[in-house]
Amino acid sequence: MTAAELETYLHDHIPLSRAMVVHVVSVADDRIVLGAPLAPNINHRDTVFGGSAAAVATLAAWSLLHLRLTAADLPSRVVIQSSSMDYLAPMAADFTASAVLDPGADWDGFVRMLARRGRARIALQAELTCEGQTAGRFWGEFVAFGKDRL
Repeated sequence: MTAAELETYLHDHIPLSRAMVVHVVSVADDRIVLGAPLAPNINHRDTVFGGSAAAVATLAAWSLLHLRLTAADLPSRVVIQSSSMDYLAPMAADFTASAVLDPGADWDGFVRMLARRGRARIALQAELTCEGQTAGRFWGEFVAFGKDRL
């Protein structure tokens, strides 16, 4: 899936991404980078609203998992089970969220469990960046339900 295809998918299936003007910066097998402008995500202090920051980080992580499962020809329904967000600095400009698998994640074990049980969990991370500074860190655990549970 290309960056343009992913962006269209997000806007069509997750309407909040369109309202937040989320765009796909880059797509790779091991990393997804999403971006969003300040204006539609602004708070009363002229910085990014915390909920917007968390939403873009969640979208980046969800997108990475969705793309990896699609590439592996494993149609799945992906949902978030739990997450945490650390806000490290205010963001007063456009920002990005870069998602990767959690370093301790076992992708092969995840795929085996999904194939065997029709359900599997995996952790992902995302880092928020604004004007070259790390502004936040996201961690989330996602659950994929296999084709028999779509």
